[in-house]
Amino acid sequence: MIADLVRKNRSYRRFHQEVSIEHETLKELAGLTRHCASAANLQPLKYVLSCTPERNAHIFNHIAWAGYLKDWEGPPEGERPSAYVIVLGDTTIAKSFGCDHGIASQTILLGATEKGLGGCMIGSVKRKELSQALAIPGHLEILLVIALGKPKETVVIETVGPDGNIKYWRDSQDVHHVPKRSLDEIIV
Repeated sequence: MIADLVRKNRSYRRFHQEVSIEHETLKELAGLTRHCASAANLQPLKYVLSCTPERNAHIFNHIAWAGYLKDWEGPPEGERPSAYVIVLGDTTIAKSFGCDHGIASQTILLGATEKGLGGCMIGSVKRKELSQALAIPGHLEILLVIALGKPKETVVIETVGPDGNIKYWRDSQDVHHVPKRSLDEIIV
């Protein structure tokens, strides 16, 4: 049921790094996006798939994690993603990508959730440096990086309190708490 998948799909930032994800699984997840909506049906998105420790290390070094957790520099070795999908926009097809990459990324994450995996969309990317490190052709613009793996953390959804604070946080047991606005608050 879609509601169950959406509720299980959290932004996970710590993983069982030793649990590998096969290249075929990444291809299957990227393949789901072929059926997604695309502005003017241009389908300008392309993907770099990574599931080797060497390539993953290059990607990890070019992304930032969890901006609200000021004293956390990202997952330590052993808790890093075992795979990544880099979402690219092909500028020979379109100059602007609207929300296509958001739709596609959510689809990849829902597919991963269905397989017992988890992930996180990462927009804080050193794009130029990562493109160079991976020899991504210049006409392909990095839009997002999706980190994937077997989740190693608990994420709890809470209702935003009366102070309106939406910042996620971790408690002393490393449980990740994510405040969400109520249904009444989001419907106008």
